[in-house]
Amino acid sequence: MRRAKLVTLLLRLIALGLAAWTLAQLPLADITNSISSLSTLQWFFWLGLNALIIFVLGLRWQLLTQALAVPVNLLKLLLIRQAGQAVSFITPGPQFGGEPLQIYWLYKYGLPLRKALLSLGLDRFFELWVNFSVMLLAVLLLLTGIGDNNSSNNIGNDSNAVGDWQTALAPLLIFLGLMFSLAWILVRQPQWINNRLERVAARWQHNHRLSGINQHWQSLGDDLRTALRTQKIRLLLAILLSMLGWVGLLGELYLILHFVGIEANLYSFLIILVAMRMALLLPMPGGVGTLEASVLWSFHTLNLPASAALGLIALMRVRDAIVLLIGLACLRASNSANAQTKTITES
Repeated sequence: MRRAKLVTLLLRLIALGLAAWTLAQLPLADITNSISSLSTLQWFFWLGLNALIIFVLGLRWQLLTQALAVPVNLLKLLLIRQAGQAVSFITPGPQFGGEPLQIYWLYKYGLPLRKALLSLGLDRFFELWVNFSVMLLAVLLLLTGIGDNNSSNNIGNDSNAVGDWQTALAPLLIFLGLMFSLAWILVRQPQWINNRLERVAARWQHNHRLSGINQHWQSLGDDLRTALRTQKIRLLLAILLSMLGWVGLLGELYLILHFVGIEANLYSFLIILVAMRMALLLPMPGGVGTLEASVLWSFHTLNLPASAALGLIALMRVRDAIVLLIGLACLRASNSANAQTKTITES
């Protein structure tokens, strides 16, 4: 018990240290100027758009829990999601890190462990699948030169920019190929997955501590197979919500570019978008440093003003700081809710 408390305390200290370091790297002077330049209406519309994106992605997760016959209250899922996102933001990695805590909270809210794992796994699969599909489409559009208009936007070094995206095409195609293959197996050959899980679990069946794993794997495979067979409409809606979330993300980037005085055509918009998304895949907390470098590189490549690049960075970091603070509040609320649930259960 004492060891568990020490581990929890250590994790909290590490999280707070990483959060402090992340906030210390923000361009505070540019943030102040960018905040003062926005009107109340612009603030309302921008924050409302971000809230709508969060709501849509939370609704997707709720659909997936419903597909597994373990529906969870949407407010609870939003709380868990944002708390997990806060942990993911301050941990080194490509937007991962909070998943174990999310599974723990789902389990404490009454979900069987296998269904908590499966619901979160499906949610992350849908997110990664759509994210990398959009990135691949954007890279392909850049390579074809769609939307390129040098005369109206004074964009230079286009051939170099296209060459840079050619190097990103192969890993994206490989990753998307693996994702599509996995999706096809999930939809068309779920029994194949179940057989492999049973084969893996069979080696543990004579271990008295691990003897129950085989049954858990079988139950997980049964849950997945049942959902794929009977919940196709909800799974399709989950894909549509993932796409709708991306529409919101694209709209937010366009809105921030408008705030800093950039009216980008399709070609320049795609360069900025893909550079930023690639930067977020690198193992840095919140993409600190890599995101700034990607924005400055893309604006330099497009011959856009450096002041606008700093404004874009500042506004995005304002958004990140707000979301991080909300996530930390959700983290505290989730821990409090779980403590109350444990107390009620014990009494």
